[in-house]
Amino acid sequence: MNKYLIEVGVEELPSHYIEPALSDFENALAGALEVERVAYENIKAYASPRRLTLIIEGLADRQEDVHDKVRGPAKRIAYLEDGSINKPLEGFMRSQGVEEKDIVLEEYKGEDYAFALIHREGQETKDLLKTLVPQAIRAIHFPKMMRWGGKNLRFARPIRWLVSLYNDEVLAFDLEGIPLDRYTRGHRFLGSDHIEIKRVEDYEGLLEENYVLVDQDKRRESIQYQTQRMARTLGGETHPDPDLLEELTYIVEYPTAILGRVKKDHLSLPDIVITTSMREHLRYVPVYDVEGQLMPYFITIRNGTDDYKEVVSQGNEKVLGARLEDAIFFYEEDSKKPLEDFVPALEGIIFQEELGTMADKVKRTQALVAKLGNRLGVGKTTIAASQRAAYLAKADLTSNLVQEFTELEGTMGRIYALNSGEDDIVGQAIEEHYMPKGAKGDLPKSTTGSILSIADKLDTICGLFAIEKLPTGSQDPFGLRRLVIGILRILRNKNWNIGIDGMVESSLFTYVDQQGLTFDHEEVRGKVLDFMLGRASNMLLDEGVPYDVVDAVVASTEDLSASIFTKARDLEDFLKEDGAKAFVEAAERLGNMAKHREETMTFKEDLLEESEEGLYKAYRAIKPQWEDAFSRGKYREALDILASLTGPIHDYFEANMVLVEDPALRANRLALLGAIDEKIKKIFDSANIVM
Repeated sequence: MNKYLIEVGVEELPSHYIEPALSDFENALAGALEVERVAYENIKAYASPRRLTLIIEGLADRQEDVHDKVRGPAKRIAYLEDGSINKPLEGFMRSQGVEEKDIVLEEYKGEDYAFALIHREGQETKDLLKTLVPQAIRAIHFPKMMRWGGKNLRFARPIRWLVSLYNDEVLAFDLEGIPLDRYTRGHRFLGSDHIEIKRVEDYEGLLEENYVLVDQDKRRESIQYQTQRMARTLGGETHPDPDLLEELTYIVEYPTAILGRVKKDHLSLPDIVITTSMREHLRYVPVYDVEGQLMPYFITIRNGTDDYKEVVSQGNEKVLGARLEDAIFFYEEDSKKPLEDFVPALEGIIFQEELGTMADKVKRTQALVAKLGNRLGVGKTTIAASQRAAYLAKADLTSNLVQEFTELEGTMGRIYALNSGEDDIVGQAIEEHYMPKGAKGDLPKSTTGSILSIADKLDTICGLFAIEKLPTGSQDPFGLRRLVIGILRILRNKNWNIGIDGMVESSLFTYVDQQGLTFDHEEVRGKVLDFMLGRASNMLLDEGVPYDVVDAVVASTEDLSASIFTKARDLEDFLKEDGAKAFVEAAERLGNMAKHREETMTFKEDLLEESEEGLYKAYRAIKPQWEDAFSRGKYREALDILASLTGPIHDYFEANMVLVEDPALRANRLALLGAIDEKIKKIFDSANIVM
């Protein structure tokens, strides 16, 4: 079996580009090999800032041969009376690339047909790779791409070299004239720029000799080991930080940990200010003691050896020291006045040109948190705390420190609030109202923070929809999808089943009442609700809920709330039961008939005929049980209760014609069926279920 190595050598790639690019590269080549019927054992995918590498092991010599039988025209039109080939068969043979000797007659559905016996020998694998590999390289996608040197190829950074080895021989192909050979390059400063790879199996070892750990997993493990060991020698530890670790892994090729020290004077700053400077700005690793307190040390990861580490350490300390000196100045200046004194300056910060200033947003949010609090039934103390937090939530945006360290918005608001004597819950809510900061980010823990977070996000969503700043396709410049997902995650986490329709109404009203904004209320309201329902649908699909279950629950949703997630999960679980199919069929029969019901139709027990009593009595018996289960959000239980009507529903349709000529009787029957249908559609619409 064979081995194949392809290395794409580039100028340094941004760290967050590398993992997705490597995945694209591997998937593209693996998919192409599968399509072309080329067997292999496994693919090793390696990446560093300067290279993307795939090593294919156990590669077959050639494609699998094709042995197939393809049906062509019927014998009666395939041949003329004298037995010679007719035009339909001639065309078929040409399309399949076969001759008359490859045609056989076989019976198919009671009639003789011409079949082509196809045999094609597979091509040699190395010949196929000459086409597949350039295609795979072109399939790599980056958020931003460029052209260089007059080439048509688009890539994140210029490709400077290619290594293509099939076992021990160079496998040449053309990619815009980029140099291709068996020579790779080591570390930019410490290694050779002309390393000969004689065999594929030599690749990793030769690069390591030239100060490149090409295996990203080994680099990651090395960084973790070195930082943890260094911290332990100081009596401390490092805290898990997956994002920082991933970035460090992809900005170095030969990681070496170097210790640095934080000046004692700088430790007067809040820990979060120091660690933000370290992690976000300089990619340093903070060191903590066993109680979680920040120690006066940090660890940096150098791309190279530990030569002259004292000089490197001093340089790192100077860079951090300069940033912390600025931070101390800003922090001391900000601390000269209470947080609420920063609020008036929000008049000078534009939220959105057509939606006013940040001060206007604060007023709208204050009104909205009160309405949300009342709808949730929380206490007056919580509502008051939410309104106070809303008033102060954006104040830190005008502080010196946040203007310099924008990542600390909300966090500094909490710190300044507590320093100003505000209640702990107010400070916590100020920080939490920005949560979640990503699709999987931490959620607010407090009720106050959750209410404020929802109100702040909803104000942004409704305002931007009102002025037609909507997401289009993949474009979402204001991050509205992220904000909607944040609201839905909070509602789901808190199990708050308040309808979003009323929340949207409240938000749109504040724009009219306080801002004097004019827009088509019903149109905007509808667009916002559809947008939010679409996000909920996507969230369920991303979680693996079957598409028909999602469609069924979405179709039955009149007012979106957190209950949509529970309904979908409970329905998915219910549909796995043996009797589910019969119930869905019964529900669909019921739903089809209920479409004929008019709003004025009401049920009258005295119009019941004997053949209808079975369903009516069964429904009357389960109705209170269903209402109790549904009101408690126990949708699986509610579905089981409804499923007990499966037999009576089918029996009803067998014994009764619903659309009879007697208008009173027809209306009564439709009213009964409609009442049951309404209960089912409170959970799902059976028309969307695929059984």
